[in-house]
Amino acid sequence: MRKRYLALIVLICSCSAQKNLNKASVQNGNMVPDGKLFNAVFQQQAAEYRALCFQAYNIATLRLNEILKDTLSAMPKAIVTDIDETILDNSKYAVHQGLQGKDYDTKTWGEWCALADADTLAGALTFFKYAAARNVEVFYITNRSAGERSGTLKNMQKYGFPFADEKHLLTKGESSSKEDRRMMVAKTHNIVLLVGDNLADFSDLFDKKSSAEREANTQRSAALFGDKFIVLPNSGYGDWEAVLYNYKYGDFTIQQRDSILKSVLKTYR
Repeated sequence: MRKRYLALIVLICSCSAQKNLNKASVQNGNMVPDGKLFNAVFQQQAAEYRALCFQAYNIATLRLNEILKDTLSAMPKAIVTDIDETILDNSKYAVHQGLQGKDYDTKTWGEWCALADADTLAGALTFFKYAAARNVEVFYITNRSAGERSGTLKNMQKYGFPFADEKHLLTKGESSSKEDRRMMVAKTHNIVLLVGDNLADFSDLFDKKSSAEREANTQRSAALFGDKFIVLPNSGYGDWEAVLYNYKYGDFTIQQRDSILKSVLKTYR
């Protein structure tokens, strides 16, 4: 009798939790919102995810120590870093959207940024404080909009990220490419490291390129990864996904994007 009672409780709890999920998402098995949710579980719960972040920032620290031995450069040294999924964890936003069967949209993203509630990635704060203590400036080049500056700075300042100020935060302008902003920093500083989760965080070689070009340019740049380019893991979103839609998210419904994602998957038999 006790076992039956416990089984009934589990069933009731399961049914109750199921009601919180978007019905269309559950019935259709969409990869877009459901995939974001699965990724968020990994990002929020997996010790392996934290280990990958620590690994990236440990390598960055080793490289910085080697770079600081070079005293020949007359220009002040700087590190250029992305923000989202590089120093700040936005998985809460992905969960908020995914549970409603939705993906990113500018309105809710702006509301999320204004909350200044994103957590930090493992190892990020320690590394950038370490760099700042050694007189290396940090420039945050992000594709968050100018309207999201206030919430972004508030979020970063809450944790004490160094150089979290107006001068060092370079938000998106007319173009999503970060190359012009990197070049602006390079006019006054020697950029010794670039940190990001998306290949376009490192070079314009990856700006709006096809899948084949991204693969080829990654191979061509192989020696730079772990040397000047420090990559953080992000399977939730990025140009790896956008390229499949020709960088035009808005041209496709979630169902169409779901079909595109499934069409590129490899299986057997």
